[in-house]
Amino acid sequence: MKIRSIEAVRLNLPPVEPRTPARRKSWAHHAEVANPMSRYSEVKRHRSLWLPRWENVWCKVTAEDGTWGLGMTSHGRATAAVIEDHLGPQLVGEDCFAHERIYDKLFRMTKPYGSVGLASYAASAVDLAVWDLAGKLMERPVYSLLGGPAREKQFCYVTGNDVDWYQELGYKAFKLACPYGPADGVDGLRRNEAFVAETRALIGDECELMLDCWMAFDVEYAVRLAERLRPYRLKWMEECLLSEELESHIEMRQRLPGQGLSTGEHWYTPVPFAWAAKNRVVDFLQPDINWCGGVTACRRIVGVAEAAGIEVILHAGGNTAFGQHFTFANPGMPWLETFVGSDPGVPVDEVQRIPGQAIPKDGWLVPSDAPGFGFEIEESWLEPFFS
Repeated sequence: MKIRSIEAVRLNLPPVEPRTPARRKSWAHHAEVANPMSRYSEVKRHRSLWLPRWENVWCKVTAEDGTWGLGMTSHGRATAAVIEDHLGPQLVGEDCFAHERIYDKLFRMTKPYGSVGLASYAASAVDLAVWDLAGKLMERPVYSLLGGPAREKQFCYVTGNDVDWYQELGYKAFKLACPYGPADGVDGLRRNEAFVAETRALIGDECELMLDCWMAFDVEYAVRLAERLRPYRLKWMEECLLSEELESHIEMRQRLPGQGLSTGEHWYTPVPFAWAAKNRVVDFLQPDINWCGGVTACRRIVGVAEAAGIEVILHAGGNTAFGQHFTFANPGMPWLETFVGSDPGVPVDEVQRIPGQAIPKDGWLVPSDAPGFGFEIEESWLEPFFS
């Protein structure tokens, strides 16, 4: 079966309004989070002051018989143009099941303008759509195409700062978004420690705790904060450094031999993950399946990581069917990251989500067993990205 067309599309979901009133607004609406732009006071208060306002982009791949699959990524018009103007037309006529060939072409075609960054986002959407299509053509869930379930159900951890709400939802592992960084000086170190200490006291000693630092630190600050946080037994500190500062990752590993470290959310293609495994710079690799190249790239990353004895835990994997299926099929991926999209008090099943996508229950998840990624999306909800 050959590919007939590849398009960048928008998904217009029917609106959903929660029935249950919230107790308060989620932390994500107002909380400060340390980030690479925190040194600039005019945008320090909240990431929304400087992040681009690009929408999500969906990719629709259609086979000769009319069967279609969907992939999704980020960054709006820029990413959609790469799909629509370049990648899509070049792949028409390819075999729908030639995953490795298609990914190799995606990687190599983007060389003139760089295969990382926006090009990697675009390639991810195409690759994911091809896998969804393959599952539909074979009438099997994608996790079955990847080898079948690795476990009966998938353990999930939750990221965010409404920890009391996450406890009510049944989670047993929590990752905090770190509020303060180098721009906040010694007082920021003190307040970060107080925040982590308070959370450890709330969740007790039987739950795991992690800290997301979102590229906000330098090596010196990461070391100083890690030393202060040692009594609170963090499983890992995540993405402390800018993703391009590879030598700094080596230095941080050398200076923090006893602290669990993780990164990879803002690495693209399998190449930096192979470097990280070779140099043993982290204990956990965290590619984003919607950004780093899709299922096919993540398969290569997992292969490298397993050979090096390093665990892979997808960034935000639990919030997409793509990440759910991939993790469920891989024995070396014991955890799945989730974000809770509801304000405290609002049941998770009352907020907008992609129809057919599984929801965690009591900190565990089982993906849909419907063909492909299990989406229940009407074709009428899709429209061309560029009209």
